[in-house]
Amino acid sequence: MKTSLVCAFLLGLTWLRAQPGTITEHLKIDQFGYPTDVEKICVINNPTAGFDFNAGDFYTPGNTLKLCKASDNSIVFSANISSWHNNTSYSQSGDLVWWFNFSTYTTPGTYYVYDPSNNKRSFNFDIRDDVYTNVLRHAVRMFYYQRSGFAKTAQYAGDWTDGASHLGTQQDLDCRLVTNPVASTSKQLQGGWFDAGDYNKYVNFAYEPIHDLCLAYIERPDIWTDDYNIPESGNGNPDLLDEVKRETDWLLRMQESNGSVLMKVSVTDYSAASPPSADSGFRRYGPAQASATRMACSMYAVAAIAFNMTGNPTMQLYADTLELAAINAWNWLIANPAFSNYNNAGFLSANPEISSYQQTSAQVGAAVLLFALTGNTTYRNYVDNNYTQIQPIQWTYWYCWESIIQDLLLYYSVMPGGTAAVKTAIRNSFSNSMTNSGNLLPAITNASCAYRAFMNDGDNTWGSNRPRGHTGSIFYNVITYAINANTSLYRNAAIGYLNFLHGVNPITRVQLTNMYDYGAEKCANQMYHSWFADGTNYDDAITSLYGPAPGYQPGGFNPNYTPDPAYGGTIVPPQNQPSLKSYKDWNTSWPENSWEVTETSISNQGSYVKLLSKFVPVPCVKTITNPYDAGYGTLRQAVACANAGDTIKLKLPAGATLQLATQLVINKNLVIINSLTGQALVNCTSTGAGIVINSGKTVHLFDLSFTAFSCTNIIQNSGNMHLHHVKFDATGVTSNVLKNLSGEARVYGLVELKQ
Repeated sequence: MKTSLVCAFLLGLTWLRAQPGTITEHLKIDQFGYPTDVEKICVINNPTAGFDFNAGDFYTPGNTLKLCKASDNSIVFSANISSWHNNTSYSQSGDLVWWFNFSTYTTPGTYYVYDPSNNKRSFNFDIRDDVYTNVLRHAVRMFYYQRSGFAKTAQYAGDWTDGASHLGTQQDLDCRLVTNPVASTSKQLQGGWFDAGDYNKYVNFAYEPIHDLCLAYIERPDIWTDDYNIPESGNGNPDLLDEVKRETDWLLRMQESNGSVLMKVSVTDYSAASPPSADSGFRRYGPAQASATRMACSMYAVAAIAFNMTGNPTMQLYADTLELAAINAWNWLIANPAFSNYNNAGFLSANPEISSYQQTSAQVGAAVLLFALTGNTTYRNYVDNNYTQIQPIQWTYWYCWESIIQDLLLYYSVMPGGTAAVKTAIRNSFSNSMTNSGNLLPAITNASCAYRAFMNDGDNTWGSNRPRGHTGSIFYNVITYAINANTSLYRNAAIGYLNFLHGVNPITRVQLTNMYDYGAEKCANQMYHSWFADGTNYDDAITSLYGPAPGYQPGGFNPNYTPDPAYGGTIVPPQNQPSLKSYKDWNTSWPENSWEVTETSISNQGSYVKLLSKFVPVPCVKTITNPYDAGYGTLRQAVACANAGDTIKLKLPAGATLQLATQLVINKNLVIINSLTGQALVNCTSTGAGIVINSGKTVHLFDLSFTAFSCTNIIQNSGNMHLHHVKFDATGVTSNVLKNLSGEARVYGLVELKQ
């Protein structure tokens, strides 16, 4: 890490010689950059309160700012700035604020904002559609670093290597009931993710991230690739789901034979060590509870839906396992309908119990997902009879603290078999809240937040980055679930929350750790985490040997922070600040208790990943390595994204057969060729024709061998079909192997037909 920082610094000297003036943090931009199609607004601040005001760090911008190309300093755009709310100080940050809007400029490249009146410039940033692709990759890799009981080797972990943790004496392979830790209560509960900055694992605290990650896949499956450099990369499954499977495997181990689910795995005190493999404390499990069973039921079900969508038969079998686990959990809940009130006996670590209302919410969400999985109307009836107990429905007020059940109700609202009146009521409730609730669309149209990421001041609390990400996703749900046709309005609203997390905030700090090698200029250098603890080689991204691993999101601004009374003083900042300056980049433990501000969590990370995924384009991979019907690296995805005239190359794993489970329509001129020796195997199992070539389109097929299980035709041609060394096996075809409706069909070399 240090070598790359030095290289970046030396490169920076070259930029400094070439570019005018000096960098100021008063010109706040998304430090990674912007997709071409969104609003791009540089926020300029002059403090009226807070640590920067007390330091005399004032700034009055010139009336006209310029957008300059970083490579040659040429001016590509200029405009006057506009004052936020007529020079009113923004109460949440203690700033006068101006906006420089350069949204109309869309040419890809690297740029900076320049203020000629002050001879100051912003950090460099990019404009390009895939600007967040690598950021997403590292944000998902956070879950790899959080794996429990899994060795991190240099090939995948870089500088953050470690042995498999928590597999020692009376740890996760011999985990015992906390209230009776004798050998007869031992269970094997290895795997899963560390929940946060400690190494404990909680079923209830996995609820949000599992749903966020699975819904991120369900809503945009084609963006998720298989190349995130984790041990499972290249196995044909999206790496996002490979990470999810690490957690759901653990959740399956937490389920009892009667369907109920254990509560947690944890040390009994607050002990930890760095790195995780050095942590030798005994670990215990908490008994099964109704709350954990409700939440696990929903997690099993949402993961089953996601794994079913991969088209991978192995993963679809795994989805069946998850579905059965969800049904077993549901049946236990029907037989044991009471709410739990777990007392955490035997543990000093966090009590993950939730309220009876939250348990109701989780069960309604589970019913939505089980109905989607099974079509069993028992689950639909449960949704219909209980959805009005959900607070956003009762209040017509949708907000950041109930994001998962809100997502699941909207998911129900587009399900073909859902009850029409209930679906309409859900959609109307969301639409009315979006239009009328001051925390949603009115906050955008009234520019209620000077930094374009409004939350009510009371929502700035411990872990505030999580609700901020969820608020952005609430806006994007308008697009995902087709609530309103004005997609640009809601897309721009959502990205404001992402820009905030990427440095367009009062302290100009990207809310991700150690991303200097990936585009950020001012990151979270420290965070509270037992592995990356104060005084270790992982302490600080700038001053320690390695710093924390890249891509972790810290907790966020917290005006409610106070150190332990034993500290005997005040820490400024984060204390005595406006809400959005109540942050300090540090990781000191008791009595300073930095965890209230900077501790990471898988819940924070899931919220961020889901929002970020909405702004990552679908990759176009034209060398096909995935033999399944749909998803990343498949023929279907390549046909959809390829340009007319492109060549798509099949490079399937040895012994693999490309599956066409649904009809593949080709509506452009393409060449599809097997790039390996021999003929690539293609199996048609779709209803109707396997491949349809549309009128006027020319398609060349090279070195393919087609079989069929149940399709009507293997190819139906209305265009110009050219077959080069192609073989057809008619077994399983119910009509003609080739059906030529119009156009022409030509053959080259040996073309075989087996009847």
